[in-house]
Parts: sequence; C-alpha cells; structure tokens
Amino acid sequence: MDKLIACICLLVFSCAAAFADEDRDGARRISEAVEKFNADDEELYRQFIPNSEAEEFLLEQVPRFDCPGNLLVDVYYFRWWTYRKHIKDTPDGFVITEFLPPVRWAGKYNMISCAAAMHIREGRWLRNADYVSDYLRAWFANPQDATLRKYSFWAADSALELYKARGDILLLKDLYPKLKENFSAWEKEHGVGNSPLFWQKDSADGMECSISGALAGKAIRATINSYMYGEASALSKIAEILSMKEDSALYRARAEAIKRTINDTLWDESARFYKVIPLTKDRKFSPARELHGYTPWYFSIPPAERSDAWEQAKSEEGFKAPFGYTTAERRNPKFAVRYSGHECQWDGPVWPYATTITLTALANLLNDYNQSVMDKSDYFDALKTYASAHFRTREDGKKVFWIDENINPFTGDWISRTRLKNWNGAAWPESKGGKERGKDYNHSEFCNLIITGLVGVRTSCANTLIVNPLAPDDWPYFSLRRLPYKGKSIDIIYDRDGSRYKLGRGFKILVNGVVKASSPAPRKLEVKL
Repeated sequence: MDKLIACICLLVFSCAAAFADEDRDGARRISEAVEKFNADDEELYRQFIPNSEAEEFLLEQVPRFDCPGNLLVDVYYFRWWTYRKHIKDTPDGFVITEFLPPVRWAGKYNMISCAAAMHIREGRWLRNADYVSDYLRAWFANPQDATLRKYSFWAADSALELYKARGDILLLKDLYPKLKENFSAWEKEHGVGNSPLFWQKDSADGMECSISGALAGKAIRATINSYMYGEASALSKIAEILSMKEDSALYRARAEAIKRTINDTLWDESARFYKVIPLTKDRKFSPARELHGYTPWYFSIPPAERSDAWEQAKSEEGFKAPFGYTTAERRNPKFAVRYSGHECQWDGPVWPYATTITLTALANLLNDYNQSVMDKSDYFDALKTYASAHFRTREDGKKVFWIDENINPFTGDWISRTRLKNWNGAAWPESKGGKERGKDYNHSEFCNLIITGLVGVRTSCANTLIVNPLAPDDWPYFSLRRLPYKGKSIDIIYDRDGSRYKLGRGFKILVNGVVKASSPAPRKLEVKL
C-alpha cells in the first residue's frame, strides 16, 4: 500500500512539474507574441484594454494553444490580441465592437449585430465569461432597438452555445422571454407569406453587392433561413433545459418545418447547391453558386446525399483560390474583384466572415455526416490558407500580422483598405469610418475554429465533453490548455513520444489536471464531468 501511495504521489508530482514547465513555455510564447504585435502596431483607438495591458490579458484569459510550426499559433494569439481591443466597458456592462472607430451605421456603444454571433462564439472561451454574458444582455436590454435586427443575428443559438460552454442557466432564464420576442419579430418582419421561410437583403446579411443581391432587393436566402432554423432549434433546446415542455415542442416543430422547407425549396438540383431565390414575380433560382450556400451545414440541416456540394470548395472553378474561398464561384461570368464602386463587394473577394461560416460548416460535415467528399486534410488546408491571409506588407516593406475586411483572392491585398486610404482623392473619409476603419476588424472568428474544429471541442448541453480532433495525422504533438468549460479547466494534449509535454505518450484529456480519457492517437473521446 505504501508503495502504491508513493507511486501515485510521484505521478502527481511529475504531472505538476510538467504542467509548470509547460506554463512557463506557454507564458513565454504569449509574451514574445504580444511584444511583437505591440511593436508593429499603430494604436489608433484604445478601448478597455490598451496594448500596454494586452500581455496580462492574454496570459490570464486565453486558452493556450501549441502545435508544430509557427503560423497557426502566431495567428491564434494575434486574433486574441485583436479581440481584446474590441472589449468595451459601458454603463450597461461589457460589449464587443466590430469596428474600433465609430461608424454611422452602428447602434449604441458602436455595436453592430452583423458579427455578434461570432463575437459570442469566440469570446465564450475567455476565462472571464462576463465579457460575452454582458454583451448578450446588452443586445436585449431593449429588444425593440432597431439595431438588434438591422443585420442577420442568430442570437438564441449564440446564447445556447454560450450555455453549452459555460453552463450559466441564470443567463438563459433571463434571456429566454426576450429571445422568444426576437424570433416572433423576425417572423413578423421577414416572413414569406404563409410559408415557414424568411427573406433578407444581401446587405442586411452583411453581403453587399452580391451577384444574387443585384437581381432583387429582397430574396429567400440560405443564410437567413438557416439562421432562423438555428434560432427555432435553440429555443426548443433552451425551453427543454428550463423545463418548458410545451414551448420546447412548439419550437421543435417550427424548426423542423423550416429545415424541411430549406431542403425542399432552396436546393437547386441541377446545380447541386443551395441557392438564392429573389422575390421577383417568377421566383427563379439565381444563376450563381455563392459561398453562403454552405450555411445550411453550419446547423447540420442538409441530408448526407447532398455532401457533393462541397466539391465546389475543392475546385478552382468553384470557390478555391490562393488566399481563401471566394464569395462567388469563379466560373460565373459575374465573378469580379474590383477596385471601383462600393468598397465592400461580395461577388468575388474573400471575406473572413464567410470563411468562418464555411469552416464551421465544414467541421460539422466532418463530425456529423457519413460522406467521402471532404476529409480533415481539406479542413486543415482551408484553415492554413485562412491563417496565411492574416498579413499586410507595409509601405516600408515589413510584413506584419493584419486582419481587415475583404481580401483579393489572388494577391492577398486588403481591398477596402487600399480603396479607403485614397477614396476619390480624399484619404480615409469620415463618412466611411475614418483612418484605418478596417484595421483589427472584428467580423470573423479564428480562435474558435482552432478550438472547436482543429482541436475538436464539440460542445454539449449535457455535463460531458466531446473532443474529436481534425488535426493532421502526421503531427507529432498539439495541445490546448486551460480551456474553461462548464466550471472546469480542460487540457487536451497529444504527444506521440512523450517528449514534448512530459506527460507520457498518446492523446489525453485532463479535467482540473486529472487524466479522464486517453488513447494512443487522437480520436473522438467523450468525458463525463
């Protein structure tokens, strides 16, 4: 017995020592990254956490990620570094902004609902959950505020995703009546006749000047209908969590009706793709495949036999380009990358917002479907391409980390920035948002794609943790440490030969420092908390 106790103590001591070494290495990596980001930055717009406090914020708040090579790790920390710039302390609590300078199309506190769901999904992994909990509450402090539904915003789904990660049932109870009101308002304002469908303008989807949007102002789009399916499905699950059986059944039926009608109405069989139907007299499909046709997979709506739509993501005649997925298929005659007209066009350029939707959808395809069109190497290649676009070469020739608005798919140039710095002979016009409007643009995710896709954290309403990595098979190691999940601290570690993290060989999930599941190689594991 004494020997057993001694062995256990030695194991605990060894784990603690290994974690201490890894903490030091991880802290050093963060400190070096922040020092570089700060040195290369022109800090034009300060909010709650200035650059001088960025290192402390990342060290305290951010889950630590490690993998072979520098690109993904550097961009991961760069995106957390930019995210904290958008945390704003207000009389109504914390909010998250999209643009750093004030823009005329924003609402109170410079809030914009277009990417709010992404702000929540990304920010739920910070150790301080108040940042996004306050933000959600701020959106519903006045549900009649016109800015709440100015853009498509899957708010109930966001609230549910936050609950899955953090387990705050009081927040759900507080928000549920307001989320129901919001859904009813969408039905009233955007419903299509007596059908379960919804309409939206491309600009209110955040997708101005799209090929399909030019055909008519209002259209039945896969975007808004997928979001509203997500809303109804989330309301059903929230009602179930809150023991409201009648509500749960009502919203489940509503969700199924939307899902069925999306699959029956928006699928173009001849094109093998989900398409836009402009609300014109003839109501014909738009002739263009557009990247947002993958949005139904964001909510796992399509049947498995439609997985062949993803062939277009692998084709250079479809959406694949050197700097990411184009917003319209390249074979379409109206595909364009223009440096004239509106600065935000969705008829060809790469948009990180659309990349986020597509990669989330692809992770769902790989997790939820039995198909052979895409595999995890396709996810990794797309994620790596996305990471590679996070740069700008300055006028002095130095290459620096950068996130902005829309990207030239063939050169990597940030199009709107190039346009706005000399807009019709006037640099950085105030009517367009002023100097460096799009710098550190908070209109997409990256860190959440690493956490839920590459490392494979699949959230659940149950008191469990599911991890299904999409990391490359040839990686000798990777880790995600200090991830807050349902009141626990999670470490996900793979070390092929045990030399990297000094915790033995193989794939492990640790909860509060204790190994709860393991396997020789990365695979899907489930842990009861």
